[in-house]
Amino acid sequence: MNVIECKGLTKVYGKTKALNDISFTLTENKITGLIGRNGAGKTTLLKIISGYLKETSGEVKVFSESPFNNLKVSANLIFVNEEMSYPGSLNLGEILKAAATFYENLDMELAERLMNYFSLDLRQYHTSLSKGMRSTFNTIVGISSRCALTVYDEPTSGMDAGVRKDFYRALLKDYIAYPRTILLSSHLLNEVEDILEDILLIKSGEKYLHMAMGDLKEYAIALSGRSVSITKWAEERKVIFQKSLGAGSSYIVVKNDLSALEIEQARNEGIELMPVSADDLCVYLTNKTIGGIDDVFSRS
Repeated sequence: MNVIECKGLTKVYGKTKALNDISFTLTENKITGLIGRNGAGKTTLLKIISGYLKETSGEVKVFSESPFNNLKVSANLIFVNEEMSYPGSLNLGEILKAAATFYENLDMELAERLMNYFSLDLRQYHTSLSKGMRSTFNTIVGISSRCALTVYDEPTSGMDAGVRKDFYRALLKDYIAYPRTILLSSHLLNEVEDILEDILLIKSGEKYLHMAMGDLKEYAIALSGRSVSITKWAEERKVIFQKSLGAGSSYIVVKNDLSALEIEQARNEGIELMPVSADDLCVYLTNKTIGGIDDVFSRS
């Protein structure tokens, strides 16, 4: 079953295209990572999917319906981000009780156990919490609601490393016990890659890649060696990233489509072949230039 379907989705603000002709489909019961640089259009995409914004053109379907101002979609979807606001007159316990009247699958017992673990008092008020603690409470609501579609937009903003690690583990454990579709936006791919099944990479408002996490980890390969040899290899294929290592050596990243013969040939030329982390690859793919920040300091 398709939970999210986007076809030619475009969103325009004035003269700026925040999203440009994006098409993809997300099936049920998967954790998908939405990855992209700041300003790539991630939040706009998530808000359209969650029914907070209406697309300029194209089509978006959630549970086979348009999500904008749709009560059925809202009842089966929760959008968690740092902008979540609650009535100032309600304490955290009262907020959870109110949420339970809307989200029929919300597990109050789980929410209270998580509150206790993360040192949150049910009598506290959302506005009195620090940024990190507000994010922690928001993620607790997101996990315990057990919505058919849970959307997280940079949910760990303000959390320290230990709390982020606990959140990801809690999310994964509850997902395994109660599968649902989770769409998670994060700029910390190295922290979340182990819980992701798919990845959707967007660049400047356009879809760049949509593939299984395992395939992304095998997508590219790095070659390091004498600049003369590396330059020859760079001429024969599309270079994703390159930099000088000094002392006549260079480093390039290319798509991992080398044959066994080419790999043996490279090694015979003294070239070292290395894997490329998913986090580094996404940075390279979304760079404006193949040299990254180093190109700012290069001289022609």
